[in-house]
Amino acid sequence: MQYLVSVIADGADRATPEEMAAIDAFNDRLMAEGHWVFAAGLESPSSATVIDNRGEEALVTDGPFLESKEYLIGFWVMEAADLDVMLKLAAEGSKACNRKLEVRPFAR
Repeated sequence: MQYLVSVIADGADRATPEEMAAIDAFNDRLMAEGHWVFAAGLESPSSATVIDNRGEEALVTDGPFLESKEYLIGFWVMEAADLDVMLKLAAEGSKACNRKLEVRPFAR
């Protein structure tokens, strides 16, 4: 089963060199053990654009969808046999990147 693992930041600080080294080591392990699908970091919420085309014409708004202290700064898509395995991996990922993570399975 595949899971989206969202990395949640609560400040504007990017990963430190030490955190990046830990993340790289964690990613290498995910790849070696067959859990890796895809991962990426995201720019700050101020770079976001929201598009709502549910009405007569598309409404385009600069900035994030939500104003919040916490925001999505990156993500992994991981493969795991079950939620228990995924939660163990997520705990290790949280330690590596020094951020909170949210785990959600993809809808079937």
